[in-house]
Amino acid sequence: MEKKKTLLAAALAAVILLAAGILGVWLAIKYMPSFEKADLTQRYGVTKEEAAILLNDELQEEKGIFKNNQTYLPLTWINSRINEKFFWDENEKLLVYTLPEEIVYATEQTKGSNGAPLLILEGDEVYLALGLISGYTDIRIRSFDLETEIRRIYIDTRWDAEDMAVMKRKGKVREKGGIKSPIVTESPKGSKVRVIEAMDEWSEVMTEDGYIGYIQNRYLAETDSFKPQSTFIEPVYTNIAMDEKVCLLWHQVLSEDANNTLEARIANTKGVNVIAPTWFALMDNEGNYRSLASKDYVDKAHELGLQVWPVLDNFNYNGGKDVNTQVLMGKTSTRKKLIAKLMEDADTYGFDGINLDFETLREAAGPYYVQFIRELSVACRKKKLVLSVDNYVPASYNMFYNRAEQGRVVDYVIVMAYDEHFAGGEMGSVSSIDFVKNGIVDTLKEVPKEKVVNAIPFYTRVWTEGDSGTSSSALGIEAAQKWVEENQVELIWQEELGQYYGELFTDEGGKYIWMEEANSIQLKMNLIEEYGLAGVACWKAGFEPKELWDVVNLNE
Repeated sequence: MEKKKTLLAAALAAVILLAAGILGVWLAIKYMPSFEKADLTQRYGVTKEEAAILLNDELQEEKGIFKNNQTYLPLTWINSRINEKFFWDENEKLLVYTLPEEIVYATEQTKGSNGAPLLILEGDEVYLALGLISGYTDIRIRSFDLETEIRRIYIDTRWDAEDMAVMKRKGKVREKGGIKSPIVTESPKGSKVRVIEAMDEWSEVMTEDGYIGYIQNRYLAETDSFKPQSTFIEPVYTNIAMDEKVCLLWHQVLSEDANNTLEARIANTKGVNVIAPTWFALMDNEGNYRSLASKDYVDKAHELGLQVWPVLDNFNYNGGKDVNTQVLMGKTSTRKKLIAKLMEDADTYGFDGINLDFETLREAAGPYYVQFIRELSVACRKKKLVLSVDNYVPASYNMFYNRAEQGRVVDYVIVMAYDEHFAGGEMGSVSSIDFVKNGIVDTLKEVPKEKVVNAIPFYTRVWTEGDSGTSSSALGIEAAQKWVEENQVELIWQEELGQYYGELFTDEGGKYIWMEEANSIQLKMNLIEEYGLAGVACWKAGFEPKELWDVVNLNE
């Protein structure tokens, strides 16, 4: 009996020991910290010849490359994330950077102060040296690319205060919060870490050796705030602003004889201070343009108290069929040639500004057109010429016109708040009030109001809907009023559109008009006043009845 008791006790003890052992192992597994090292190559996704890029602490898909004992970053990434002004001329293998009064150029042969190239080409990508990037961009760069297998470049566009903490004792920084997470690095006692995000038990930190991970709060002393200071000097773009509201009138000049109509076109106007003749029409992709410029015209305009801002467009010569803006603006030498000719004409004819009207651009042409605007702004600034640019009402499909950049470098950004419905499209209003308002509001999201000029139409369309489809003809306001009277069309006010609507049924089919006249124009002028815009532009001279100027005049 005693023997059985002894055996039972021994068995029970063995079970208890086994259970204790299992419990101990389980507790060890659950609570013992992991000593596994993180796979940093996989974590950062770089080879020895590459460098990981972290923007505002976020790892980017794009990689830098390490050459010449320094890191270079891809230009496409730079343009999209931190500085769009670095422009690469693929045709002439030339990097262009435009400052307010200077244009800087670099090639593969251009070297920095350390004797290494400022840029390199790898396949289809251009890479820029960190020093070149930081010289023109308001950023902080922290490089961990020397004497390390995992090269990392931290770029920060933020200048907010940062929380810094001192390590109470040596601690392991892990991939995630939790002691089972692999170890990224070890931070020694007394070293400082930047606290990215503090949580209850763990904090996300960046260590002195340039790694981001998580550490238990018990390792950290109280945090101190540190505010980084930028030493970058932002370029100052000086602009010309008129002493009064802009009241620009476009004068369509398609022949030399049309220059003789200036006085007639101005005779009945009130408050006009800028005349913009359509003189310069691009002819080809080599920067040549047809010119109808006249010194007598400029002199007469000046006598009448008008500034002259001739228009350069891409569609008035042969319907624009011979001009591909991407090709034209894609070569730095061609842009230089075009700008030099414009400046030569400014000296010859004595005009006061230039008005750009580039229409129906494809998205691929956008960056090239914007670069041309930047470079032209430098030349205009030096000669004290006003530079204005015509733009469509903002929409998702034309954002590449980059109104924000235009607003930085040019004097006036003009919103062509018309052609809401255009020839070849669905019939409707040329310029309903909500269309105009949305155009102004959306433009003001990118351009300061002191530079925004709203353009209004001195025309409307008579639409015909018949068996063969829908067509339209453009009529000036004066001619449209005559058409309404002759055909005894009843006009009905459309409150939601801010204009009159009329219809007529003929043997040709239904005819419809959304009328522009004093009341509809007044509503548009009210918006210009309400939003404090720089002025108004009017298309075009000769389309308007005399009395309309009592509404349009901003400079009474």
